Amino acid sequence: MNTQSYIKGFAAYLKLERSLAENSIEAYTKDVEKLFQYLESLDQSVSITKITLKDLRDFLIWLHELRAEASTQARVISGIKSFFSYLLQEDLITNDPSELLETPKIARKLPDTLNIHEIDLLIVAIDASKPEGMRNKAILETLYGCGLRVSELTELKISNIFEDSEFVRVVGKGNKERLVPIGATALKLIKIYIDEVRVHLKIKKGNEDFIFLNRFGAKLSRVSIFNLIKSCAIAAGINKSISPHTLRHSFATHLIEGGADLRAVQDMLGHASITTTEIYTHLDRDYLKTVITEFHPRA
Repeated sequence: MNTQSYIKGFAAYLKLERSLAENSIEAYTKDVEKLFQYLESLDQSVSITKITLKDLRDFLIWLHELRAEASTQARVISGIKSFFSYLLQEDLITNDPSELLETPKIARKLPDTLNIHEIDLLIVAIDASKPEGMRNKAILETLYGCGLRVSELTELKISNIFEDSEFVRVVGKGNKERLVPIGATALKLIKIYIDEVRVHLKIKKGNEDFIFLNRFGAKLSRVSIFNLIKSCAIAAGINKSISPHTLRHSFATHLIEGGADLRAVQDMLGHASITTTEIYTHLDRDYLKTVITEFHPRA
């Protein structure tokens, strides 16, 4: 089996036709590599045209025996289905053995959320007297105020902020762009950071347009944002397992609890499907009861 040529073509298909992010492409290709490794361990002469549904099910059983979680198995199945879809389009196979492959049911795990008071505690915990203090306050206000993914924050550019209309252009998964409202507080802190702190940095070539920079003049890494959030949580005395995604989750939760339309929240979060947005609607029963009382004609 010339597996590498198949995988290389698959990766190009994911990038050019599916417009997937590099992390997703890497995950999908690694999953397909695992499938090939499994099949080759059973039969060195196996052909891609002879892979059956039973082979794929046996592969999933093997993954399960390795204690792969349901979410991991679901991702692997998604990658395998995309791979065979690619092979069909390229006429490398005539039948798709993954067509009847079932995805395991996944219990949707809700991450911790912060209330408004805890959000304030996080931001207050930042020492604004330090050089990076104003930057860090702006980061937290932007993460929470716009509901950004951590990668969207690190890639945020000065040229993508429209101060007059109070919108920011965000480049999300699959290089899809969306416009998200940005609050006056976040805008004010960003402006102070750019005008009074960032202006004194020696910016590395190629990083001139990125908003948030480290002390070496390069854009911040994902890890640095995670570390910032964790250190703020410790300083604020918040005993929850939180990350940058917690602020995104809190953004969506607070909007829904405030009465925002689910479709509007979906657009702001950049979700392709509204079913993804629904995980953020873990509203308490009192709130739901209030909604029924206020808006249902028979309440």
